[in-house]
Amino acid sequence: MFIRTERLFLRPGWPEDFDELVNAISEETAQRNPGVGELPRSTCAMRDYLAKPRDPRLPHLVMYLRAPGGPKLVGGIGLGRIENEVELGYWIAPAHRGRGFAREAVRAVLAQARTLGHRRVVASHFADNPATLDVLQEAGFADSGQERERFAQGRAMPIRARIYVANLGERPFLRAPMPTNVLSA
Repeated sequence: MFIRTERLFLRPGWPEDFDELVNAISEETAQRNPGVGELPRSTCAMRDYLAKPRDPRLPHLVMYLRAPGGPKLVGGIGLGRIENEVELGYWIAPAHRGRGFAREAVRAVLAQARTLGHRRVVASHFADNPATLDVLQEAGFADSGQERERFAQGRAMPIRARIYVANLGERPFLRAPMPTNVLSA
């Protein structure tokens, strides 16, 4: 699956991406906040992660900025099954934070999730990461009132995370801008 937005190209990771992905997610700040699984830190771990069979309804994508000088890795985003729910997780390379790429990618993946038949997607937010809260709320997620303990690999400890829900058939989600182009592989 490939998704093109105004500024980004979201696609599955390829072998050519290994070194760039490992370099980007090896930074402590990239590892600190993802609440959905561990990000692979070595080339071998990345190769294994990307080679794992995937459910086509739960895509894992890398985000590349479509730039005049060539594409630039921005981060990664995907859907996974956690505790019997479909959960969205993403990470943004530190050099690309604060530029709206997460919002753009989250909206695009939620639109694709709806197309894939998902009606509800959850996401988690650590209290000390207000940027994620802004991204989730602007993409149409609402506070569920629930918290869950999540093991944060980059912090090497469990952390309480607030759970947010996007009900994909409701009006707030439908107002979010849709991706400019979605292609299936």
